[in-house]
Amino acid sequence: MNKLIASGLYKSYQSGGHTSEVLSGVSITISEGQTIGVIGSSGSGKTTLLQILAGLEFPDQGSIYFNEINLLSNNSENFNLMRKNLFGYAYQFHYLLDDLTVFENCDLVFKIANNKKVLENSQQIIQILDELGIAELKNKYPYMLSGGERQRVAIARAIVHEPEFVLMDEPTGNLDQENAEVIQNLTIKLAKDHNIGIVVATHDLNYAGKLDTVFRIENGDLKPT
Repeated sequence: MNKLIASGLYKSYQSGGHTSEVLSGVSITISEGQTIGVIGSSGSGKTTLLQILAGLEFPDQGSIYFNEINLLSNNSENFNLMRKNLFGYAYQFHYLLDDLTVFENCDLVFKIANNKKVLENSQQIIQILDELGIAELKNKYPYMLSGGERQRVAIARAIVHEPEFVLMDEPTGNLDQENAEVIQNLTIKLAKDHNIGIVVATHDLNYAGKLDTVFRIENGDLKPT
């Protein structure tokens, strides 16, 4: 079973001569197919933790392993080599490109990775869009979609290349309750069906309650609820 293992993460920021410690020895393990929620107040460090887990920021101290591979070794060279295959991302805002269709937004993931298996990639995109109930929207542009539909496309883009892990930062934060619950249930189903480990930073305790494990981050510490 593939795992992402983060141990003893410390992260602080300097501002105006003041040091603010955001993470103080945080440790977390994510297994394939596992759903994890991280709750906490605004500014508590949820986003910082996700950014570090994905190698988009780096800790002041600590280690991150994918199985036996030290992702932070050699100036994080392993993170840079493996990031596109290990991770998918979804945020509170969809960040879709307005001049690309739904299909093209998802296909961009493969183009960035220089994956030229055009037929296989196309079939994968259609399959994921279908699982999210939006296959009929494949030729639409983002401005033609509702907020809930745009967020489903963003999630499709995050998982279409079948990463080991998907990191989600308030993915339903901009949606009404009805659409939020649809997205929540779909993300959990996709994680189980595709054996993807997901970590969700959220303020929504209802969403968190549906996940396998929930942690609270507070005063730099991460503890199970």
